[in-house]
Amino acid sequence: MSKIDKLLKEGGVVWRPLGEVSKIYGGLTGKNKEDFENGNAKFISYKNIFFNLCVKSDILETVRVDGSEHQNTVRYGDVLFTGSSESIEEVAMSSVVNTQFDEPVYLNSFSFGVRFHEDVQIYPEFSKYLFRSGLMRKAIMTTASGVTRYNVSKTRFKKLLIPIPPLPLQKEIARILDKFTELTAELTAELTARKKQYEYYREQLLSFEEGEVEWKMLGEVGEFRRGKRFVKDDIVSTGIPCIHYGEMYTYYGNWAYKTKSFLSKELVQSKKLRFAEKGDVLIVAAGETIEDIGRGTAWLGDEGVIFHDACFSYRSPINPKYVSYFTRTKQFHDQIKKYISSGKISAINAKGLEKVIIPIPPPETQERIVSILDKFDTLTNSISKGLPREIELRQKQYEYYRDKLLTFS
Repeated sequence: MSKIDKLLKEGGVVWRPLGEVSKIYGGLTGKNKEDFENGNAKFISYKNIFFNLCVKSDILETVRVDGSEHQNTVRYGDVLFTGSSESIEEVAMSSVVNTQFDEPVYLNSFSFGVRFHEDVQIYPEFSKYLFRSGLMRKAIMTTASGVTRYNVSKTRFKKLLIPIPPLPLQKEIARILDKFTELTAELTAELTARKKQYEYYREQLLSFEEGEVEWKMLGEVGEFRRGKRFVKDDIVSTGIPCIHYGEMYTYYGNWAYKTKSFLSKELVQSKKLRFAEKGDVLIVAAGETIEDIGRGTAWLGDEGVIFHDACFSYRSPINPKYVSYFTRTKQFHDQIKKYISSGKISAINAKGLEKVIIPIPPPETQERIVSILDKFDTLTNSISKGLPREIELRQKQYEYYRDKLLTFS
């Protein structure tokens, strides 16, 4: 008999409506934009809850709260929930307060909290897993309604039945799931460290002292051409190679010889779409954030490639891989920030890109730098392909055992 089975036998699991075993309270009320400037108190944000199993106490934000106002403060053991979401699958995500605060800490106005009654034994480290388990997530989704945005009905939420195992069993389940979480975190940290190491060497190799090399604006030594518009629905399984701007973020690296997408010959001719040729560098010029802009991919395929109107092709005598690597450096992005227009979509035009100053060492030095970075890139990508896959498998394994451990008959 396993330890879990033994603990289950020693004490059964009780199912109770959430509203009978806890108090549900709201977040800050009457708050406007000015209240979040020069705040005199700390609060837990929506994102802090959404992205973390346990509230991160080191990233609390500030808000102005008058002493006369009646506002709820959070306590150790509270389970906090986001109140609404654009997706029904992500409504009422939970996070647990497993820290004792030395000062009053408040809850974001778009969230609500659950505080268990003193006579109800719920271990905080257990509840952090319980409310994110498959069983509870399905139940929580039934309490929400909406069209473009989903909101939780507190009346229905209070009726949720929750399992309350004996405290020793709660602690054993939490211990097992903590171990799974720890292993996944270690793999993620290793992947992050490898990427940072690679980025460090790339910055070092593409940095030069004044007078070491020639410095010129990209517009002085090359030419930018904007692509022409096509949409994802135009993409077919075979035909003329094409690169959609969205693929620049999700699929392509520093260089490419072939594409994952194609367009029909008829569409290319009717829309008079533009080709990039071998040796051109494609640079993405639009994205949801400023950090997205400017990513470059050297096109090394023998045939031309159609490129999207949210991209530029750049042709110059500089080694295309060298240019591509340079577009991914901090010094490049520090320069383009001032030329990016921000809105719903951030974007940069050719005039802004032309003003970027690039260090231009002799061709043989460019080749040497590219050769070194190619090796780092290959090593990092081989690790990156392996580690994310392992992380994904570990995550699925964790979710499987979490749901098995938290499904009580």
